[in-house]
Amino acid sequence: MKKLWLAISLFCGMQYLATAAEIEQWEVLDIAIAAKVDEVNPFVVSAIAQFSHSSGQKQTVPLFYNGNNQWIIRFSSGLKGNWSYQTSSAVAGLSNHKGKIRVLDNSDPANHGAMVIKADNSQFFSYEDGSPYFLLGYELDWLFALDYHNDKSLPKTEHLLSLIKTAGFNHIVMNVFAYDVSWQKDPLLAQHPEHEFGGQQDIYPFLGSNDKPDFSQLNIEFFQKLDRTIQLMHDKRMVSHLMIYVWNKLVNWPDMNSAADNMYFDYVIKRYSAYPNIVWDISKEALYYGRADEAYIKGRIERLRALNHFKRLVTVHDFGYCAKYPEQVDFISTQDWGSDLYSKMLNVRKRFPDKPIYNIEHGGYEQSPYEVFPGDYTDPEVSVRRNWMSVFAGVYSTYYWQANAWNVIIYNPFEQTDDFIQPRFDYFKSFKRLFSRYDYAQFRPEPNKNGSGYNLTNEAGTHLIYVPKDNFQMSRGNYYLYPKEDLQRNFAWLNTLTGEMSEFKIIEKGQLFISPWRGQADAILISEIISQEE
Repeated sequence: MKKLWLAISLFCGMQYLATAAEIEQWEVLDIAIAAKVDEVNPFVVSAIAQFSHSSGQKQTVPLFYNGNNQWIIRFSSGLKGNWSYQTSSAVAGLSNHKGKIRVLDNSDPANHGAMVIKADNSQFFSYEDGSPYFLLGYELDWLFALDYHNDKSLPKTEHLLSLIKTAGFNHIVMNVFAYDVSWQKDPLLAQHPEHEFGGQQDIYPFLGSNDKPDFSQLNIEFFQKLDRTIQLMHDKRMVSHLMIYVWNKLVNWPDMNSAADNMYFDYVIKRYSAYPNIVWDISKEALYYGRADEAYIKGRIERLRALNHFKRLVTVHDFGYCAKYPEQVDFISTQDWGSDLYSKMLNVRKRFPDKPIYNIEHGGYEQSPYEVFPGDYTDPEVSVRRNWMSVFAGVYSTYYWQANAWNVIIYNPFEQTDDFIQPRFDYFKSFKRLFSRYDYAQFRPEPNKNGSGYNLTNEAGTHLIYVPKDNFQMSRGNYYLYPKEDLQRNFAWLNTLTGEMSEFKIIEKGQLFISPWRGQADAILISEIISQEE
């Protein structure tokens, strides 16, 4: 569904919306107001619309400047019914605009609202309407640039996001802006400039360019084009994990806490906070690279909270900061490349029992036609296994393909020549299959029941056991899998690479569990209670 637009009309000098606009739950409405502001930087003007629901609930919505004397009230809500609003500002032309909005039932069964902390278990996420949300992340830092030079449509973005979504990814980690990488680029990339998106001087969030910035105002075209990407992601029900800053991508940022820095930061929050698919991240690797300190990050969080009227979730891509100040973030972002990833994620989860844990980088950067940034693990099977290790430790995780994660974007990887390495998106479909059948938020890691696998268990007695392909068998020591006097159990296997699932069979007491893909692929052993006598 495309974002809706309304324009304010004039009647007898009073600014008003003639009829009530209608919008569905969790869709986005832009209300445009024409107002000329002389001798003032429009990007720093303060103006709000105060929304009131017939139930008495209030919602503050900031206005933002959209160029050509146009201002936008961007609104969305999960609360159905009748809303009215009135604007206020020290700028006369932005005050006393009034209107009414009716929020209708959501007609899209795939639209469940914003990503939130699960109401009854704060170590997990859910959707706003309470539906399960299993976060499966995908790093795509330069997504903002993919169709930047296409003024009419987003064909590359549409194609790539569709591929990603089909594989089960629903959480895109991306930058508002990044310029270029500092490391040496693969020489092969020079032969394929269509895959290079770093170093483009005509893409910049401020006036001027990255090499010659003009920090006096912002570049409206940049943000209007970013709108298209965020809206498309919302239409596809994909979360934008939006990193407001990045320090190691050669961006010419204004000085920290300067007027230009605050102008940029505030504008991003005002412009995008109404989108239900937004999650805020202050900065990628926030305390790396010697730029920002803890005081700056704390100040940015406080500034964000003051403008975050739609209460979108907030984190910082820096485990050290999240661990030291967990009260300042809504969920913990961690980054760990260790070989003992499972144990480390268990420890992080135990350390923060009241917050979700998101392993935003685990060092598995799957190989691509170009060596962009290899990390420590490039084999596709190893990369997907590190995601499973995180998930079976009770932690959410992220996937990186080197030809998508940074300045290189092959948006149509399955349409390249045969000599180009393709990503193994198909390896990730098993996550969607497993956690569409089972609600991840109902399961807990139980390392005391791991045996030679990795155990997740729910209160109904269902066990999900991750079994590496080099496991010869699950032995009789896994006593909890066997039937007892008053109940029976069944079991099935899920191939983590192909998504193939065996038929369920009754468990016989004392039997061994041998994966049908032993030596070929890691598998999930599923065991359920199927009957119980009263």
